[in-house]
Formats: sequence, C-alpha cells, structure tokens
Amino acid sequence: MSQSRAVLLLRGVNVGGANKVVMADLRELLTGLGLADVVTVGNSGNAVFATDASTHLDTLAQTVTTALAEHLEVTSSCVVRTDSQVRAALAGDPFTDLTVGVDKAGSRMLLLFTSADPTATQLARHDPRTLDPARVALGARVIYQWCPGGILAAPDVSTAVRRGWGVEVTGRNRNTVEKLVARFDT
Repeated sequence: MSQSRAVLLLRGVNVGGANKVVMADLRELLTGLGLADVVTVGNSGNAVFATDASTHLDTLAQTVTTALAEHLEVTSSCVVRTDSQVRAALAGDPFTDLTVGVDKAGSRMLLLFTSADPTATQLARHDPRTLDPARVALGARVIYQWCPGGILAAPDVSTAVRRGWGVEVTGRNRNTVEKLVARFDT
C-alpha cells in the first residue's frame, strides 16, 4: 500500500484545565488505533501520521472522537485531512495579499477546517461570509478568516458554522498550519 501523511485536528482541547489532552497520551491513543509514525505538533491537539489510500478519513475522525471519550475521558471532535488537502487549503488562502508584511499576520489568519461542505440550503440560510464579508471566504471544506484586530475581536465564525451547518469545525492559525505542512516533509 502507498503511504502518505495526514493530520488530525482536535477541537476544543486544552493543555491544562478542562478537556485536557496530554500529547504523549494522544500519540499513544492514535498508535493504539493502528496509525503509524504519529507525531504531535504543538500542544493543542494536532497530530501528523502515516496513512494509506484505503483509510476513510471521516470514519477515522469518528473513531478518534469515540476513543478520546472512552480512553482519555475527553469530549472533543476532530477533523482529519490528507497532506495534499492541507497544502491546498494553505495555498488557497485568498487573504495572502492582505497579510503579507503585516505584524503577527500568521497568528491572525484562521483556517477553519470543516467536516463537510454545506448543502446549498445550509449555505443560503447560514452563510458565514455575512458575519464579516471583507474578511471571511469559503474554500473546499475550509473557511478562511482574516482577523486583523486579533481572533478574540473577530466574529465567531466557527460556532456559527457548527450550529448552522451541523458540521464539525476546528480552526488553526496560519502559523500552525505551516508547521503542520513542514512536518509532512520530515
């Protein structure tokens, strides 16, 4: 089987306090689920691993969500993407021209990965671009959000999408996504 790399992105986990996930425990859990070459990136629920073409990523996300609850007593959902999907999301950032040369731009540019694209009806009823038309754009299973005043000052696109579309959403800033992509090559 041909091996490639993929990334697991947990939603709403902390390194301390409620919903705490120790990255060594996450690596052990993922390895126990049969994933190979598991490496965590940062302390907020990012893991890069080897996979083969037969792995169904949405099913894997459900398996990990269940295993987190059963083995680590953590309530969290996750999104899984292949290396090519993450690279495409990064390359598709429509706000690159706005962020180049801006201090802390990478930490203020969010890529919100979704478990599915919306139906036409869901998008018509709950279009996240209406929250900040100049700073929110849609991609393939990713929403781009430029937050020049900082993430806390920006509209909460993630919650709006989760509720309106009924999908899982987890965001990472551009700096973190670039670190994940760098791990694909090691």
